[in-house]
Amino acid sequence: MTHTYKITGMTCGSCEAKVKKSLLLLPGVTEVEVSKEKQTATISMEKHIALSAFQKALDARYTISAEQHNEAAAQTKNWLSIYKPVLLIFAYITGITLLVEWLQGGFLWMRWMNHFMAGFFLVFSFFKFLNLKGFAESYIMYDIVAKKWSGWGYVYPFAELALGIAFLIGFNPGVTNAVTFGVMAVSIVGVMQSVLNKRKIKCACLGDVFNLPMSTITIIEDALMIGMSAIMLLNML
Repeated sequence: MTHTYKITGMTCGSCEAKVKKSLLLLPGVTEVEVSKEKQTATISMEKHIALSAFQKALDARYTISAEQHNEAAAQTKNWLSIYKPVLLIFAYITGITLLVEWLQGGFLWMRWMNHFMAGFFLVFSFFKFLNLKGFAESYIMYDIVAKKWSGWGYVYPFAELALGIAFLIGFNPGVTNAVTFGVMAVSIVGVMQSVLNKRKIKCACLGDVFNLPMSTITIIEDALMIGMSAIMLLNML
């Protein structure tokens, strides 16, 4: 990707050379074109780099800036690119379960959530089974149970598969939702610790297939399952 930024403080050819050299030293930057006449720098990079990183690389006499909407658009595009697999999976599960409800001739929230959770656990367990060892090795990096017992990383995909099947066939809803609530509540603890501590580690939600960073979207996934299972449990009272 290539973006053009405004740079102030350049007064001569030497300034152009210094700015270009400094920016090229940043990891991920592949090409830089600097113009003191236009007071701009056109930067080509392998992936989006934050404006603050560019400013830190430059001498204090130079100030780099970009139009706010351009910076925000670049960050949004980068976020969508990273989490595209998860967003597509959620879109597919949501679309299919809504279609099932439509074919039933009426929309029932409890029934829809039951189908959604079945799809969620079946799909997410599938990706973990593609490389069970890789998932277990990633999961042990942040899950509080897997840290104490490494075998939990190998058991967890089977637990997700079992929950998916249970939701699909309607097996003992009370037990199924209670187990879901407990498993996901424990799972979210390690996720929240990693996100709040800003640890840059890989999220194992889709196994070892996609290189997804741990973020608030992982918390949302777990919280969604906790919330749905809690709602269905309360509905049984």
